[in-house]
Amino acid sequence: MREQVPPIVIEEITDSTQLAEAEAQREQFDRNAAWLQVHASEVYAKYRGRCICIAGEELFEAATAKEALALATAAHPNDKGRFVQYIPKDKVARIYAH
Repeated sequence: MREQVPPIVIEEITDSTQLAEAEAQREQFDRNAAWLQVHASEVYAKYRGRCICIAGEELFEAATAKEALALATAAHPNDKGRFVQYIPKDKVARIYAH
């Protein structure tokens, strides 16, 4: 039996409030991503096999993504640009392709 795939719906957002919120979220994300970029060598060396969350340009680490996110959200509840990442335990060459 073929699996039913839901249709893709694309909507254009024109509400200025929603657009401002999205822009603010993107700016927060960009600042957090830039923070990780600057501290990447230290973070990746120290937190292998752990989940990290960056919020408020600060690192939070835990055994699970849910725990890391909870720590970051508690410390920076207004940062909507936070993100979670797992750092692989072993440092190996990785090939990324499209």
